Amino acid sequence: MKNGVAQEHAAYGRLMVAEDAAALARMAAERLLAWATETGGPVRIALSGGSTPRATYRELAGPLFAQRFPWSTVHWYWSDERFVPPDHPESNFRMAREAMLSAAPIPPENVHPIPTVGMSANDAAAAYDEELRRVYGSPRLEPGRPLFDVCLLGLGEDGHTASLIPGEPVLQERSRWVAAVAHGRPEERITLTYPAINASRHIAFLVNGSGKAAILRKVMAGGSTVPAALLSPQGELVFIADRAAAGS
Repeated sequence: MKNGVAQEHAAYGRLMVAEDAAALARMAAERLLAWATETGGPVRIALSGGSTPRATYRELAGPLFAQRFPWSTVHWYWSDERFVPPDHPESNFRMAREAMLSAAPIPPENVHPIPTVGMSANDAAAAYDEELRRVYGSPRLEPGRPLFDVCLLGLGEDGHTASLIPGEPVLQERSRWVAAVAHGRPEERITLTYPAINASRHIAFLVNGSGKAAILRKVMAGGSTVPAALLSPQGELVFIADRAAAGS
């Protein structure tokens, strides 16, 4: 136990345990602040959808962090998105905008949502892929040169992460950085692929609630074949969980 935070190294990643959901949001915000300031230069962060990240985004835009976070140097991307309009209730972009982007002093040009209007899902994925390659400055990912400084991820009870859904062809994608996912969920989705996620300086899963305890144990034990357990990150892999999810 260090500073009230339990830390444990497992076969797959490092586990950081917070007391409850509120403490998890603060812990994740602290990590994002540290990661956003460690290089001293422009930072790229890929955001996740879901209720657990929402609390973290609100924490970042709140009184404890808003004045300390380097908003002007951070560029915001998305690890996945539902193929719905940006004002749709299920939009990951809308959630992040309401929780953080509209409440913090973020330059509009620093926000890079996945396009979802006026084109097909495949064309939207191709456009986002092209944008990431342009920002990266190379059509190929290079070892030791991260695409993202931080990639935030969630963990589904079925072991999915981003929109890397069990049984879907996207799990075998290795050339595209962004792909459309037509099946496996009620709506089409667009997701970062394994190569893009792996090319992150830090990958952080945010995991909350007892309903995630079994899958978290399975993933961190190593050897699982669920999508969340198949990352091969260049950098650090961290699971930030509350005690209910960590089973402790």
